[in-house]
Amino acid sequence: MEIKFLHIGILTWITFLPVLGMIVVLLLPKEQKQAIRWTSLAFTILQVILAVVIFQNFDRTLAGINSKEGMQFVEQYRWIDIKSTSWIGRIAIDYFVGIDGISVPMVLLTALISCIAVISSFSIEKSIKGYFALLLLLDTGMMGVFVALDFFLFYVFWEIMLLPMYFLIGVWGGPRREYAAIKFFIYTLLGSVLMLLAMLALYFSVTIKDGNEVIHTFNMLAMMNPENFVHGSLLEGVGTSWRYVAYIALFIGFAIKVPAFPFHTWLPDAHVEAPTAISVILAGVLLKMGTYGLMRIAFPIFPDAAIHYLYPLAFIGFINIIYGAYCAMAQKDFKKLIAYSSVSHMGIVLLGMAAMNTQGMMGAMFQMFNHGTITAMLFLIVGVIYDRAHTRGLDDFGGLMNKMPKYSGIMMIAFFAALGLPGLSGFISEAFSFLGAFQTFKWLTIASAFGIILTAAYMLWTLQRVFLGTLPEKWNNLTDINGREMAMLVPLAVIVIILGIYPSPVLDLMNSSANALVDFVKNSAGIAMLGQ
Repeated sequence: MEIKFLHIGILTWITFLPVLGMIVVLLLPKEQKQAIRWTSLAFTILQVILAVVIFQNFDRTLAGINSKEGMQFVEQYRWIDIKSTSWIGRIAIDYFVGIDGISVPMVLLTALISCIAVISSFSIEKSIKGYFALLLLLDTGMMGVFVALDFFLFYVFWEIMLLPMYFLIGVWGGPRREYAAIKFFIYTLLGSVLMLLAMLALYFSVTIKDGNEVIHTFNMLAMMNPENFVHGSLLEGVGTSWRYVAYIALFIGFAIKVPAFPFHTWLPDAHVEAPTAISVILAGVLLKMGTYGLMRIAFPIFPDAAIHYLYPLAFIGFINIIYGAYCAMAQKDFKKLIAYSSVSHMGIVLLGMAAMNTQGMMGAMFQMFNHGTITAMLFLIVGVIYDRAHTRGLDDFGGLMNKMPKYSGIMMIAFFAALGLPGLSGFISEAFSFLGAFQTFKWLTIASAFGIILTAAYMLWTLQRVFLGTLPEKWNNLTDINGREMAMLVPLAVIVIILGIYPSPVLDLMNSSANALVDFVKNSAGIAMLGQ
């Protein structure tokens, strides 16, 4: 499948369209605040339209994973070509993009969340030209991560995302914004360094034939084929210690972004200090980059190490689920509660992935998408009340349901979806994740399932404290949700309800790739029918 506009492929358009928007925004006079806002929104709406085109034209039968023929909307051009006289030889790096069933839900999610984040950002008044330019650059970095099939290109997009997020938190955040931004930057940079070392080790261990010449490559699909490993290289041979070291380096790099315990401590600070729209992007998209990286890179390139460390991965998922839920229950800050709930819900993704069967992997992929929409709603809900009351204290409110009925109605959809109520999207993905995990880690899954009870406890307790009871007199002037806020919350609520009743539109996208990934990892590691 190939779709082009002006001889440029659709994946290039959907990735770099926000950069065009950023250039236009930078050319506008800073006094033209409305023009800057609406220009940013126009470009993200165009990105959503392209995502819909991709969704409609995506072939659900192709698996992708380790095959260029299975990837869709592929674009591959020589990007960097340096002839070297040293032992390294010729350095050839491709601009290589394509998507399969793992990446297409993330492409849809990134476009949707970025557009909603721009709508949410209409309330920003401080240096809005710089803010929207950085927000659009961040959009390109995130989208690029989900379409890149060359490790060097993937890494470039991964790092592009880091800089704007640092400034968006550090300049437009709350009272402790500098601390939160630096902590986010240091944690992420540590993960990036480990990822860079693993990437270089892979580059010098893999060769492919380019015409009549044999060259090293950053091609991720080539890295998945053991036949391409250089004889005598560090990473040659299934089950060698250096392969395990490289896998652990990649795992830590991605686990920091998830964030998996014990690398999670940057997240609550970043969420609490970030502006609402940036919290939405952080929880809605950035956390998924960690689990996506494990599925796209770590699992298929190091299947032997992935199988070897499945139980530790499942145990980390269990800790995330229970520990995150207990931390959420202890919070008095509305936003911090939602931040810790993200730690808990991303644990379900890790547990589903560790199951290494179709049900668990499908549940993990679907949970990534659903968590993005549900948590985006939750952070927007916090932002709505903070814009009016300038406080996020859970004990400062009470009885909001009587004063703000529309707001409360949308809140209930998000809250009940987060606790996994049947009929809403969160239930489907959690059920698949636990169903898959139970086949492989029976007792660990039973223990992890208590996280559902804890989630119900802190969500219902929050609902009781904030929305039920008697409204304090000082909040008598609060106004209900307005049209702009409805525009960013209602689409997410509709998606949560529709996918809770009829999840097939997203599950069908992922099915072939989930099966292929599980089979490829098991077969490549020499293990069949794991856990049976």
